[in-house]
Amino acid sequence: MKFVSAGIAGLMALGASAWPVAAEVAAPQSFRADYSISILGLNIARTTFRSTIEGDRFELTGSLSSSGIAKIFDNTKGTTSVNGRFGEALAKPDSYLLNYISGDKKKKTEITFANGRVSRTENVPPLKKRAEWVGIGADDLAAVADPISATMVRASSLKDVCNHTLRVYDGELRADLALSLVGIGPAEAAGFSGDAVTCRARFLPVGGYKPGHKSLEYLKNKSKILIAFAQLGTTGIYAPIRATAGTEIGTLTITARRFEAVK
Repeated sequence: MKFVSAGIAGLMALGASAWPVAAEVAAPQSFRADYSISILGLNIARTTFRSTIEGDRFELTGSLSSSGIAKIFDNTKGTTSVNGRFGEALAKPDSYLLNYISGDKKKKTEITFANGRVSRTENVPPLKKRAEWVGIGADDLAAVADPISATMVRASSLKDVCNHTLRVYDGELRADLALSLVGIGPAEAAGFSGDAVTCRARFLPVGGYKPGHKSLEYLKNKSKILIAFAQLGTTGIYAPIRATAGTEIGTLTITARRFEAVK
C-alpha cells in the first residue's frame, strides 16, 4: 500500500485531520493541531494544521509529510486548505484544495461546493476512466464534505457527537462513516486535557471505487474503526483527537500531539 493511501488518505478519511475549532465568536480565533500517523507502531507521517474561526466561518491551512520508514518507500510532502461555515450539526465547506508531491510526481485535488453539494472536482493528473467502478450519482454528492471538514461535529453534549453519519468525498471516493457511541473517557494532548467521546465508525463505501477492492472490503466488513472526539472549551464543536483503524497490514493510528488555541 502506497504512503498516500495508507497515511494521508487514511488520515483524512478517518477524521484525524480534523482540528480545534470554535463556534459563534465575535472576534477571530486561531488554533493549531499537530498529528502523527503510524502503522504497526512505525511512524509514517506528520501533519500540522492552523485554523482561523470568525463567527460561523472557518479557514484552515495545513502541511503534511511522510516520516520515518515511509520516506524510504514514498517520500510525500503537501499542503492543504479548506474554508466554509458551520451548519446546524456538521461543517459545510465552500472549497477544498490538496497539493502534494509524491516522489517526483506533482498531484492536486480541488473540490468546490455550492448550495450544499459538490459543484466541481479537479484532479491533476486527471483520474483514469474506469468502467468497472461503482459510479457516483448526483444525489451522492449532496450534503457531503471534504475529508477535513467532514469530521467537525457541532453537538449539545459528548454523547450527541456519535449520533451522526459523516458523508465524505475526497475527489474520487465517496463514503460514509456511520458513528455510534462507545464511551466517554479522559484524553490529553499538548494544550488539551479533558473528556473525549469515542465513537465506533462503520465504513460504508458509496461510489468511486472498484467492487471487491480488498482494502475497502476489509474496512467495510472487518475493520474496527474508533474515533475519539474532544471539545474545545465550551464551544460545542468537537473534533477528533485520536483515531484507530484495522487494515490488512496492521492497525493505523492517528494521534494528536498538539490540540490548542494559539495567538
